Amino acid sequence: MVSAYLRRGMAAGLLAGLLAGLFAFLVGEPILDRAIALEEESAGAHHEEVFSRSTQKVGLFFATGLFGVTVGGVFGIVYAFFRERLAAGSDLRRSISLAGAIFAVAFLIPSLKYPANPPSVGDPSTIRERTAAYFTLVALSLLATLIAWIAVRSLETRGIGASRRRLTVGAGLVVVIGVLFLLLPAAPSADGFPSGTLWAFRLSSFGTKLAFWAGLGLLFGVLCERARRKDVTA
Repeated sequence: MVSAYLRRGMAAGLLAGLLAGLFAFLVGEPILDRAIALEEESAGAHHEEVFSRSTQKVGLFFATGLFGVTVGGVFGIVYAFFRERLAAGSDLRRSISLAGAIFAVAFLIPSLKYPANPPSVGDPSTIRERTAAYFTLVALSLLATLIAWIAVRSLETRGIGASRRRLTVGAGLVVVIGVLFLLLPAAPSADGFPSGTLWAFRLSSFGTKLAFWAGLGLLFGVLCERARRKDVTA
């Protein structure tokens, strides 16, 4: 049974990855070109690239497709585990709600602390520390949300009302995320970088992630609904 969800997740992830790649190609790449031009202008020299920009743009679809297959497979396994524990009535609604929750916790919340920046923003020597801090926040946010979900189910078994459960656990989750924001290193300053290009880059990055997770949730749900109808017909 899990293998079926794994295959559906990989198929949906591939399509969602290509959709996100198309969005990044049409919207994000022109902005990235402007950011690179600004970096070269401020440095006063052209940097030799291992791969040309044309090759990078073609490779973008390979990268997002591979990312989609990998993440989609993991999503399918996670969905198989949580399917009967999700409140939504249909596979489509369950899939969309799960994808939305993962997007909010693993991407939306961390982006509030560490928004996407063009390559020239931040000290290049600290890129490892910044990457580690970002993924630490993602991992701890996912862990905190999982613990919050377990707490909600525990309170439900004790007969605590839905509104009280949501208020109590929601407030606790906000406090935990706030503490993480305070303890983890600050994001690099983007002072001196044109604000218009900076926010265009951030929004395009956010849009690419949103396109992927919206596509994954919708496509995976459709595949699950299609398989269910086939089973009923059979």
